Amino acid sequence: MGLCGSVMNKLIKNFVLLVNFTLFVFTVHAQNNASPLEDMVNALRNDRVTDMVKYFDSFVPITINNKQSIYSHNQAEIVLKDFFEKNNPKNFTVMENGSPDNSSKFVIGYFTTPAGVRYNVYILMRLKGNFILQEMKLNKE
Repeated sequence: MGLCGSVMNKLIKNFVLLVNFTLFVFTVHAQNNASPLEDMVNALRNDRVTDMVKYFDSFVPITINNKQSIYSHNQAEIVLKDFFEKNNPKNFTVMENGSPDNSSKFVIGYFTTPAGVRYNVYILMRLKGNFILQEMKLNKE
């Protein structure tokens, strides 16, 4: 029984390792295959402006509290980092998303800060070789 039990334990350990590895690979694969819009939503949910930056064009229109400005790539990163530092998203809820045509995608949603302030969010991405951030609106409710 000792030899048979030892072999069985090894088989079980190898099977568990194989299952864990397979789940890890599928998780990484699913994360890498997220659409640009899903990537932007996840970056917003997790307060990772650096993940948003890869979708910035040379100039980025950003509206904060109904004040629109067009920022250079680097300025947009600084503005959003500053905004999210002061208004850390506690959660992000997608209300609607879609693709009116093959060259654009949008998401409408909201997030709440730890202080209970709610911001409505609109993100529009357009195809320009790759999908880029065409517009972002963050307006306090």
